[in-house]
Amino acid sequence: MTKNRIALVVGATGGIGGAVARALVDRGWTVRGLNRQPEAAARKPGGEGIEWVKGDAMNAEDVIAAAKGASIVFHGANPPGYRNWQGLALPMLESTIAAAKAAGARIVFPGTIYNFGPDALPSVDEQSPQRPTTRKGKIRVAMEKRLRETAAAGTPVLIVRAGDFFGPVAGNNWFGAGIVKAGKPVTRISYPGRPEVGHDWAYLPDLAETFLRLIERADELAPFEVFHFRGHYFDRGIAIAEAVRTAIGRPDMKIGRFPWFAIYLAAPFVEMFRELIEVRYLWTERLELDNRKLVRFLGAEPHTPLIEALTEALRGMGCMPVALPRPVGTGLAVR
Repeated sequence: MTKNRIALVVGATGGIGGAVARALVDRGWTVRGLNRQPEAAARKPGGEGIEWVKGDAMNAEDVIAAAKGASIVFHGANPPGYRNWQGLALPMLESTIAAAKAAGARIVFPGTIYNFGPDALPSVDEQSPQRPTTRKGKIRVAMEKRLRETAAAGTPVLIVRAGDFFGPVAGNNWFGAGIVKAGKPVTRISYPGRPEVGHDWAYLPDLAETFLRLIERADELAPFEVFHFRGHYFDRGIAIAEAVRTAIGRPDMKIGRFPWFAIYLAAPFVEMFRELIEVRYLWTERLELDNRKLVRFLGAEPHTPLIEALTEALRGMGCMPVALPRPVGTGLAVR
């Protein structure tokens, strides 16, 4: 059990960082959020209850000061808008490493599926080879290598890896860009992948709860520990879009194709689109995260029923219709 209940969350305005920060607050932790504009961050949805500290994740001295007295430093920072991963991702992580070392804290890090190339698919566990073929994947592998080195030098590290995510306050994500449009009632549903290819999704409150249960048992963890979070896996990837129809009470709504052609056309001019294209293979190949290690350790993986999770996510995103018809059926293939 962690006795010192002070945590610094780097990236607390993001999807995963924000969900973990709110879960920590709900558990009675003192949570600091690092942000260049703390007053604005405090006004954002989910920003309440967090002690906002002015600072830049690229500035190690800022992060070290914010982490003073903390037992946990959660690193949820990502380059904004998928831009300049090469120039930002590793330097921001180095700031977190310096801060955790100075505070004597454990680094908690959300892993991604970008680490895995096609050779590791379809079922991926903690020992699967990390041989990505993309620039972003290679950067993520380098980040985890750096964290392993950090743990070997005496600063403990916990990594929980999850797939694409959705939630009531989720920031930028595939669900709010590739399936529905955040900020308005759903009038159109699309799906970015091959309909019959399996895909893994994480509901952010469940993922955050998983982080918290592991943090609360930190004394039982190895210096460098990695767990995989399965979440909601769909044998038929398009089943999540079908479930959205159920959640909004529109089982007859057509599911359209994601406009990849437009992404390719605009890619020469938009860096974010080039990054999306690079990881498109994750929408054409089956990937299922194996969570058996996590289940053995915790006894069970936190899991909100799908329609309940989607309803809360869509409501938080401002996507639920004003008058919600009664749901009809599910049509799901989830296991």
